[in-house]
Amino acid sequence: MHLKFLIGSSIFLFLFAAVPAFALEDGDFQLWNTEVIEAKLNDSFKVKVEEELRFGEDVSILYYRHTDGGVTWKVTDGLDLGVNYRQLYEKKKNKWKEENRPHINGTVKREWLGFKFKDRNRFEYRIKKGGDDTTRYRNKATVLFPLKWTKLDIQPYVADEIFVDFEGEKLNRNRLYAGFNAKLFKHFKTDIFYLWQTTKKNSKWINYNILSLKLKLVL
Repeated sequence: MHLKFLIGSSIFLFLFAAVPAFALEDGDFQLWNTEVIEAKLNDSFKVKVEEELRFGEDVSILYYRHTDGGVTWKVTDGLDLGVNYRQLYEKKKNKWKEENRPHINGTVKREWLGFKFKDRNRFEYRIKKGGDDTTRYRNKATVLFPLKWTKLDIQPYVADEIFVDFEGEKLNRNRLYAGFNAKLFKHFKTDIFYLWQTTKKNSKWINYNILSLKLKLVL
């Protein structure tokens, strides 16, 4: 137990200590707010609907919103498969652009010394109104530490996510996460994290510093 505590605490504190350095990068500060409703149909299937709003330009304007819904099948304790559909609107040059995005997900889960590892693989088909349809692969690797604090079951984690467009076969976005999950009430959970995003635009890497707040109702 002492070994797990020391390993988890050291890694987590190291990554959070790096956050101020990221914040010094020349980029926009944003706030993302997500609300989720999740319902378990039986031991194998659950459904989920989420709504997300993103505020940019130092949290002064709403520039993005999406609605995402889907079903997840628990194949085994170590494998989940899911099918989702997302509709989003993003403000570009003062005009709202619509995109519809069906995606399939496969998540592999493992545990070692109390650490929980999740590797989510997502394939997206991006249907852009007024633009060419594209496909994209996203991989998100998450490590949850074997620590839970207070009655809220506060559990820290870190994650990294890469984005690869199939057309260009190039990595053009990366997201680094550091945050924690907590149980507010019996059916309410929250996820609060800092996100450092780098996106390649016109051969230049642009940085974004993001605070994200997620609230989940579990039925």
